Amino acid sequence: MNYNFKKALVVGLGSIGRRHIRILLTLYPGIGVAVLRHKECDKNETQDLQIQACYTKIEDVLKFKPQFAIIANPSSKHLKIASFLASAGVHLLIEKPLADESQNLSKFINLCKEKKIVLMTGYNLRFSPSLQKFQKLINEKIIGDIYSIHSEVGQYLPSWRPGTNYQNNVSAQKKLGGGVLRELSHEIDYLNWIFGPIIWVKSEVSRLSSLKIDVEDSAKIIFGVRAPNDNQISGTLSMDFIRHDTTRNCLVVGELGTLKWDGITEEVLIYRAGKKSWEVVYKLKCGSDYTYIQEIKNFIASIDSLSPPSVSGEDGLNVLLAIEAISKSSEKGSIVYL
Repeated sequence: MNYNFKKALVVGLGSIGRRHIRILLTLYPGIGVAVLRHKECDKNETQDLQIQACYTKIEDVLKFKPQFAIIANPSSKHLKIASFLASAGVHLLIEKPLADESQNLSKFINLCKEKKIVLMTGYNLRFSPSLQKFQKLINEKIIGDIYSIHSEVGQYLPSWRPGTNYQNNVSAQKKLGGGVLRELSHEIDYLNWIFGPIIWVKSEVSRLSSLKIDVEDSAKIIFGVRAPNDNQISGTLSMDFIRHDTTRNCLVVGELGTLKWDGITEEVLIYRAGKKSWEVVYKLKCGSDYTYIQEIKNFIASIDSLSPPSVSGEDGLNVLLAIEAISKSSEKGSIVYL
């Protein structure tokens, strides 16, 4: 880390904001961290988290003179705060999704470019070693040409964040940018990243359960991407808040076999043509902080070199455009092209 970076701002003090503070202080001892949130921090929070300052008004944070900020409050509040900070010259790591809708995002991204602000979207799953290995093997054509892609992610919402009432969490509330499409949008990001941008979708988005939420709890999506040979590859994506067997995986069927990434066991497996069982080709179990640590290191390195981060603002915008196309497809009952 460049030793000129002495002060950081974290926006939001939920579980992810607290994680970022802890990681920053571990990686960079001596860095000063301030917090911007909707209410004052109490003494215990300030001491336990080693916060140097706590603000409730965005105008006051500039007194602290942060060089970069991690925005980790609800996505519906991201853009207003991020635009203010970017105008003041503060580099930005914004938790996913970049905002709750795509409107005005292009203007914001251009503002960051004009101000030479490093803007990173917080899709930390990109820093999973097993997912990176999966991408590498796909690119090396270990299973030859791809025929189809099948991705799924699901976890029972009430058990997602132990010790909290799920009804009060961002995930459960439309006004805060909740719902499976936004809260589980890592899948849309890595599908764009590994297989090329999604070019069309046909979807069904719904609320199937009796959970006390005002957002969708399930999405079934058929999508298309363009293959390197300019042919189209179709795939499926299943997302939900209702399954009790926590699941995250991607399976790719190819001419020479099938490749699977398991995000829970952090394994990559292959079923080769002519074989009768799966073979584990990669496994590396990382701690729960690992991808966040690598994400922050990448962000800081980008600030140091004023180079693009691994996950850009445009990447975040592309995810939101896909989300909006998925919602539109479900409403119309037809294919929507991006």
